[in-house]
Amino acid sequence: MEMEIFALLNANEPAEAAALANKLEAQELAALLQNLDETALAVFCRELDSDLLADTLLLLDATLQEKILGGLRDDELEKVMDEMSVDDTVDIIEDMPQEIVRRIAETDEILILLEERNYGVLKPLLSDMNAIDLAKVFEETERDTDLLILFRILPKDLAAETFVEMDNDVQKRLINKLSDRELKAVLNELFLDDTVDLIEEMPASVVKRVLAQSDSETRAYINEMLKYPRDSAGSIMTIEFVSLLPTMTVEDAFERIRRTAIDKETIYTCYVIDPTNKILGLVTAKDLMLAQKDELISEIMEENVIYAYTETDKEEVARTFSDYGFLALPIVDREMRLVGIVTVDDAMEVLQEEHTEDIAKLAAMAPSEKPYLKTSVFSLWRSRVLWLIILMLGSTFTGLILNSYEAQLSTCLVACVPMIMGTGGNSGAQASVTVIRSLSMGEIETKDVWRVVWKELRAALLLGLTLAIVCFLKLIFIDGMLLSMQGYTWDVSLVVSLALYATVIVAKLVGALLPILAKLIRLDPAVVANPFITTIVDAVSVILFCYLAIGILV
Repeated sequence: MEMEIFALLNANEPAEAAALANKLEAQELAALLQNLDETALAVFCRELDSDLLADTLLLLDATLQEKILGGLRDDELEKVMDEMSVDDTVDIIEDMPQEIVRRIAETDEILILLEERNYGVLKPLLSDMNAIDLAKVFEETERDTDLLILFRILPKDLAAETFVEMDNDVQKRLINKLSDRELKAVLNELFLDDTVDLIEEMPASVVKRVLAQSDSETRAYINEMLKYPRDSAGSIMTIEFVSLLPTMTVEDAFERIRRTAIDKETIYTCYVIDPTNKILGLVTAKDLMLAQKDELISEIMEENVIYAYTETDKEEVARTFSDYGFLALPIVDREMRLVGIVTVDDAMEVLQEEHTEDIAKLAAMAPSEKPYLKTSVFSLWRSRVLWLIILMLGSTFTGLILNSYEAQLSTCLVACVPMIMGTGGNSGAQASVTVIRSLSMGEIETKDVWRVVWKELRAALLLGLTLAIVCFLKLIFIDGMLLSMQGYTWDVSLVVSLALYATVIVAKLVGALLPILAKLIRLDPAVVANPFITTIVDAVSVILFCYLAIGILV
């Protein structure tokens, strides 16, 4: 078989050669691979079964392992390493160059290297990792001593970036382990808005220690930013931006950027101010690079600046980024003085928080600030129980209504009640979700209420008619004829279909109107979402159904 494999490889048919090789044992394949040149080896190994190749790699020396792993694409390499145990992967990592180690080392392998105190492999590996990926490693580290060791291995700037991306609980654990000198070094590397975010989420004992390690100027800025309402633009802005004067030349601007950029969160957009800090315009890095070095900033700046006030709702600020594609947005006070900027990463965090909150409210739950797996059972109970009690009590009204009319309804009519209620609830939910999303995206305003009602009414008429026809045919031909169920005559089927038609219309209007009314009285539209609307629609649909059935049939 080996001769056939070599012949196929010489004929440039690696897939056919691999198909034969996949029938070999790992020891046989290992012997075969040792006789291949580097070019054929790479092409051939890409076609091999990942499970077989993983077993074979363990039998090869480090030099051949390096050649094989280096020749695999990322997706192929991932499949092979997934077939190996963590311990085997760690053994391979110890003999590989850094460019391969970076490609195959994942959280489990890093934690084992940490446990073994293999700093020779661990330190260069961590130094090349992204801060977000590193934060995930920290979150998986259980012992506080290991957490501290891991943090001390990192370069100072990367450690600060990673600290920002960590979960609040991990940050708290780490702060409790850091010495005052180390904590101060971390805080010096953080941008001011990140420090404020940290303080807002930490308990008082940790906040006291963080503030104690901050210089007086930073403490003053932190206290000023903490005065802004929690949901305002001022609470998420940073004061670390590049400001220019209109009388500067482009050359002067570049010199100022070079001198101050290391402490700024962004330098891609620079803001032009007068001596009193009033905003006059902005210039981008592209504008500066394309301009002549002796041109004045006033000649190239964009004067039509879009900005937000410090008290503007942060969700509205985040939508501005979505609308205009900004990297940063200036924040001004009522005297038009530039006091800070909001960057795109902070805006995306706001949108994520708001969407998470809306999803929780859509499901009739109080939103949680912690990840699901880190939320206690008691917290889950507390966030859900109140709404469940409210909805349960609301549902009793539906039962009372049905009990009042049940004696006058036939068995087949009572059997149709769940279908009427379910369809009504689903219809209302469709309308409410559409309207809530449009409100959150700024696509509609409260003044558009009649346009929304007119659109939903027309949609409801079409949807209701379609569902009524399908329901009528189903009751006559399937329930009545095919299943031979008693009572589903044409008049009964017609009444049920008419009730369904009316329920869909009412449900669509209720689902469209309630979120707008909530917005009008300054409530979150998500609060009146699916479960709440479903409860209302259930009661209305039962009343409609009972009145139609009794009025026409009885």
